[in-house]
Amino acid sequence: MNVPTPAAVLRALPEGARVVVRYRIEGGFTDVLGYLVQAGEESVTVSGRRGNVIVPCALITAAKQVPPPPERRSPRN
Repeated sequence: MNVPTPAAVLRALPEGARVVVRYRIEGGFTDVLGYLVQAGEESVTVSGRRGNVIVPCALITAAKQVPPPPERRSPRN
């Protein structure tokens, strides 16, 4: 069975897809949730709440497409 790498999964998605990417940092792992801006051979760029995050493909440990965010609830009165 040939399982694609997380970076290959991201490269197969269209730009603008909502994704979550887990990658290694010093001391552990972190995630970025946002919209796929670019997925190249060396890195991927995700537009998250804090701006664009460029993640080297070699550091990605997991990635997947996720559904759109839920609609905001109206405030209670």
